Amino acid sequence: MPSSRSTSVLRLLWLDVLATLAWGILLLQFWLTGRINILLHPNYVWLVIVAGVTLVGLGLVKLIDVVRLMRSRQPLVQAAHVNILPPGWGSMLMLAVALFGLQFTPRAFASQVALDRGVTDTLTLTRSQPQAFRANVRTEDKSLVDWVRTLNVYPEPDAYTGQAARIEGFVIHTPNLPDTYLTLARFVITCCAADTYPVGLPIKLATSRSAYPQDQWLRIEGTMITETVGGTRQLVLQAKTLTQISEPENPYDS
Repeated sequence: MPSSRSTSVLRLLWLDVLATLAWGILLLQFWLTGRINILLHPNYVWLVIVAGVTLVGLGLVKLIDVVRLMRSRQPLVQAAHVNILPPGWGSMLMLAVALFGLQFTPRAFASQVALDRGVTDTLTLTRSQPQAFRANVRTEDKSLVDWVRTLNVYPEPDAYTGQAARIEGFVIHTPNLPDTYLTLARFVITCCAADTYPVGLPIKLATSRSAYPQDQWLRIEGTMITETVGGTRQLVLQAKTLTQISEPENPYDS
């Protein structure tokens, strides 16, 4: 009959195995379900995949070691110290967090976070990318973030007056804008959700913005105009058609 100390060590070894496997499964599940897109820039998703596969592989190796120890005649306490570092509270915490993560559904940031962080029509230098000006590019093919990058390069709004646009984003009722204006916004992601940065453009409506609740995703088609809104002369999209759309699988731009 195994001693009480051997039984305790065995339980801890199993806990270590479960914690390692749970974290590997968690990372792979986030990748397979697409939830990783809400937490991480697409360029770094491969790190999650590698980490998930590595942890699952390590967990299986630990599992084989535990099974071998249980079948071995070597004293369990001695064997555990030789083959596997005995786990403790760290494994319990890792397992608890992993189990919570398996039940957790992350949500994309929305209007309140954008208002708290400050919606702007410019990108910081670390997030800006050069905007190519090509005569054969239709302005309707520019995304909202493309327009913001264009304004970064040349901010004079009159340069774009009369150009057609079709952009997608979520609705914000910006407090300093009149009732017939809303802001269409997107979050730009550099590395992970912690560094997302909201950008947006004002939209001029034919009616009150109350018809379009905050956080609703819209595709808006119209014409660019120059107006002084909220005391600032800026580029505004005069909406012609507004279509409700579903939140995209990857709600952030990069």
